[in-house]
Amino acid sequence: MAVVLKQHAPVAEAQQPAKINMTFVTLVSVVAALGGLLFGFDIAVVSGAIGFMELKFALSKMQVGWAVSSLIVGCIAGAGLSGILSEKFGRKKVLIAAALLFIIGSIGSAIPATFTGFIIARIIGGLGIGITSTLCPLYNAEIAPAKFRGRLVALNQFAIVSGIFLVYFLNMWIAGMGDDAWDVSTAWRWMFAVGAVPGLLFFTLLFLIPESPRWLIKQGQAVKALPILLRIHGEEAAKQEVLEIKESFKQERQSGSMKLLFAPGMRGALFVGVMLAVLQHVTGINAIMYYAPEIFKEMGAGTDSSLTQTVLIGLINFLFTILAVWLIDKVGRKALLLVGSALMTVSLIVIGSAFQAGLTSGPLVLIFILIYVAAFAISLGPVVWVMLSEIFPNRVRGIAIAIASMALWTGDYVVSQMFPPLLESAGPAITFWIFGAASLFTFFFTWRSVPETKGKSLEDMEAMWAVK
Repeated sequence: MAVVLKQHAPVAEAQQPAKINMTFVTLVSVVAALGGLLFGFDIAVVSGAIGFMELKFALSKMQVGWAVSSLIVGCIAGAGLSGILSEKFGRKKVLIAAALLFIIGSIGSAIPATFTGFIIARIIGGLGIGITSTLCPLYNAEIAPAKFRGRLVALNQFAIVSGIFLVYFLNMWIAGMGDDAWDVSTAWRWMFAVGAVPGLLFFTLLFLIPESPRWLIKQGQAVKALPILLRIHGEEAAKQEVLEIKESFKQERQSGSMKLLFAPGMRGALFVGVMLAVLQHVTGINAIMYYAPEIFKEMGAGTDSSLTQTVLIGLINFLFTILAVWLIDKVGRKALLLVGSALMTVSLIVIGSAFQAGLTSGPLVLIFILIYVAAFAISLGPVVWVMLSEIFPNRVRGIAIAIASMALWTGDYVVSQMFPPLLESAGPAITFWIFGAASLFTFFFTWRSVPETKGKSLEDMEAMWAVK
């Protein structure tokens, strides 16, 4: 038997495609990835509403930034709590609670009479988004076979961009239902309220998916985990995976999770994860996603034209994320990061130069914004979430992803809060050049420090960091 176990891993890799129940795995992963749809919806809905809210509440530029970034405050807190809560109560129960918070936040954002009431509701919704942004890719990574993990976790990013694309259309449609006065008084409220619909769908479907088998085994409930793994892998591979997961948890009683996280080797995983998380946002993507209509107005576009151009950004983001889902398990994570960050750097330099030279009336800026969005969509967008879900050891994965997610949302907060005043004080040229410098740093950091994780099991990843 011992010989069989030692030889089983390479044999299983060769036989795996014939045994994996991809229908079951995909359906479960799609349900979990709906949390990404809520994520995309909530971060993008404000792009269509913020101009009307600025007039409704007579907001300053700092208040405009706060209206956008208040969601992120909740996200940081939600991401921070997600690790502790999911380790104690399980991935599924905490995701159900997050869906409820999102529904409350969506409805609450639509009905306030004061700006303060709006901020409170956005923070509540942000708690739910912070939790789902951490746990949805984590759940998918823990239930997915290694061979297909990249694309299944990348479903989360696909859901995010689907939510963004959907909300851009909804914003344009809602804004067109009345005149300017109606937009300022009512349209933005409906933009937020519609979010309760996907929130309710996510909440309902979560009751139909199983708990993470890795979490169950960690809790000593291998009997409950085995039927789930049997449905995914078949009998032989499922039994082998239970043994491998148990082995990866053996040392937990000898070393606390936080102590282990900062042990030699594991520090490297945490450093790479946190850096990738921060770089996903400080390269400027959410400045585009949150403020696209306002950027296009800076270029001289009217309200209708700016919303139409924003929909085009959503379409490019959507299409190139589909391409990334197809490529990520074929060419690997690192290659996509290198190509994407290089293209982002060039695009941002050109955009900044166009603003500096006053060449914004033609299609040049729009073209390179679209190239930038496409480059992000095949690289930092999906790859960061995939890598965060797979580079950390089983014993500390929930807490480590929570730490990295807090770093990610902190970077998002800084960009979303500071973009309006930075745009006003430094100008668009310098602002985009700053994002370009961050993208260039991302290229070199990836080249020097980020490992390739394609095709490795979560237990293989743990062994890789242990020898570094």
